[in-house]
Parts: sequence; C-alpha cells; structure tokens
Amino acid sequence: MKSMKGYVSKIRVLKMSKTPLVRFSIGRANCLIAGHSLNFLADVDEGMQIVVAGEYNSRNQFIVRKYSVIGKTKIMIEFENINVR
Repeated sequence: MKSMKGYVSKIRVLKMSKTPLVRFSIGRANCLIAGHSLNFLADVDEGMQIVVAGEYNSRNQFIVRKYSVIGKTKIMIEFENINVR
C-alpha cells in the first residue's frame, strides 16, 4: 500500500449511489474514494491537508483505502462555529 500527503482540490461526486464515488486531487494525482466516501465528504473540504493510503489502478488513478485529515476536520470546524454564539 502506498501513501501520499498533500492538499485537497477539485472534489467532485462522480456517481451517486449507496456508496458514492468521489474524485479529488492531491497535487497532480487524481484520487478516487468509494468505501468511506460519505465520511470523506463530511470530513474534508478543498484546501485541507490530508494523508491517504491506497494503490494506483490501470488508469493511473490513486484508489484511496484510508485517509486522515491533518488538523481539524470540516465537521469539527462547522460544529465549533455553531457553538461560538
């Protein structure tokens, strides 16, 4: 299993289903996530730094098996903003 670290950009939902297929970029690498894609959409926003682990497929797309956000997740930031009143 390979890993990479970087900043997320170009988040797109490619296929809506029980487990959506989500595409995003880290640097120049195109990444796909399906297994934990709903959690990914709740945790990650464009510009956040993450670490991903997975493998490249035949189209040179990085298939993400695991991910971790460096710093606060999107849902944590939104929750803090609600309680600031």
